[in-house]
Amino acid sequence: MNEQMRAHPIGVALNEVQKYVASNTMLDPTWPETTLLSGDIAAAIRKLKSTPGGELQVHESGALIRWLLANDLIDELTLLTVPVVLGQGTRLFPESGIDIALDLVDSRIDTKGVIVQVYRPTGRPQYHPVRPA
Repeated sequence: MNEQMRAHPIGVALNEVQKYVASNTMLDPTWPETTLLSGDIAAAIRKLKSTPGGELQVHESGALIRWLLANDLIDELTLLTVPVVLGQGTRLFPESGIDIALDLVDSRIDTKGVIVQVYRPTGRPQYHPVRPA
């Protein structure tokens, strides 16, 4: 984290909380209050989820979010839709893969038009056959 981010209120808050890094390639995280999860990462996450003490969040890692969804390790998903159309970038959800049903828990719009939607995964969707009109 650069010095500008360390001085920002979000950076200050992140420095003070416990953080977990899921990686089978990193050996020694240098950020204070960071624990490395390696080996059977799914088992490590399940163990963390079973202990009391708050929520686990994932920020800025689409690959990890996709992996967590595919392994049924996400309890709640908060999506922010910013009113900007980008002609490039990395997709959050893959073009192919498993389908996941979501229940909308909360939805709001902030003063800048950002839509915040909170979903809970509910397993695989049940599709009904299309009936001819």
